[in-house]
Amino acid sequence: MAAESRAQRRIQSLYRHLSPQASDASSLLQPTVLRAERLSLRDGREAVVIGGMVLDIHALPFSPPAPGTTTPGKVHYVLGGVARNIADCMSKLGGKPFFISAVGLDMAGNHLLEHWRSTGHPIEGILQTQDITTAVVCCVLDPNGEVAAGVASFESIEKFLTAEWIQQFRYEISSAPVVMVDANLNNRALEASCRLATGDNIPLWFEPVSVAKSKKIASIVKYVTYVSPNEDELFAMADALSPGKLYGLSERYRSEKNCPAESHINMLKPAIVLLLEKGIKIVVVTIGARGVFLCSKEGSILTRAVVEKPQRLGISSELHKLISSDCPSQKFHDAKHIEGTSRLFALHLPGLPASVKKLTGAGDCLVGATLASICEGLNIIQAISVGIAAAKATVEADSNVPLTFDLVGVAGMNILSIKTAGNSCILGYPINLV
Repeated sequence: MAAESRAQRRIQSLYRHLSPQASDASSLLQPTVLRAERLSLRDGREAVVIGGMVLDIHALPFSPPAPGTTTPGKVHYVLGGVARNIADCMSKLGGKPFFISAVGLDMAGNHLLEHWRSTGHPIEGILQTQDITTAVVCCVLDPNGEVAAGVASFESIEKFLTAEWIQQFRYEISSAPVVMVDANLNNRALEASCRLATGDNIPLWFEPVSVAKSKKIASIVKYVTYVSPNEDELFAMADALSPGKLYGLSERYRSEKNCPAESHINMLKPAIVLLLEKGIKIVVVTIGARGVFLCSKEGSILTRAVVEKPQRLGISSELHKLISSDCPSQKFHDAKHIEGTSRLFALHLPGLPASVKKLTGAGDCLVGATLASICEGLNIIQAISVGIAAAKATVEADSNVPLTFDLVGVAGMNILSIKTAGNSCILGYPINLV
């Protein structure tokens, strides 16, 4: 702390030297000093989430839409954006994320910003100006809650959520237990975020957002600790990292993926191994209702805490207590006894049965709950299990993130998934790989 205070005093001295009028609010140095002082009061251990803040418009027709006319149905305005959903989920599970994004001075932007302000978390990371048109996604959902068609307008995020804006929050990033970036950022902003995080050895989580945007991994893969693609995004990322190497594999996979977990993971294995060989430590492949494949080149990384000095505050401490008491980390077999192969260690964490209303937001809440859990000191197996329980709660809600999470219920579902997984290997039975 003494060194930190000396650094802050040097910044203040430099600021006074360069600008005689220290009260000039237009200076870029003064906000940095003030943020550093405020962050030191908050203990400086907040996860940082960087990416899209979006208004979603969900249209659910009562009958199949017909071209050339409108169809009766329901239309909902929903708070959205991958990064926003993740940060919101973390907040509702007791986390305290610092959110960096951009919105406009318009109806959508005001609505999104006011909601984030109401959570009590800092809003200085969210740029709002009249030059920005807030990002909007309009989706038509099918009767199963899947997206049948949609239009996304993300130009404002790509244009205004810049490397220069993100670099103003280097202090928050360098103090974070983990940083999450979504692929809505432009390439310069992505690389700036990654450099700031990994320069201070902060674990970096990359959420690929979509098949097209997932290919941005090619320019930042050397910085990434975690990735969380679905199956299609996984193949797109692998192809971006090694063009043509997996040609045709994704097409064959789509026709054969309704198979046992062992066959399923073996079809995904070439793409997963490629990502791991590029330096990514953990690949979290979401496979819809069937759950998650959790993959790494070493088993031990899955059973140790990610954050060395977790902050346990509010309801998050209760979550940690509930999970750790019923499913302590030592419950899992030592990794040396459950190795997969020399190139891939894989666990299948099955999904939980759910009464589905819609599927949007489920993957985001899985990531958000996982991040909140690892910030509390849980290992990645425990954390992903919390994420699966949060995803179940999400698909049963009307919004992208449930208005509230039943903490005991989420912990109970987590414990149920662990206790009933059996040969799906969460208790230490690895998937057989060929």
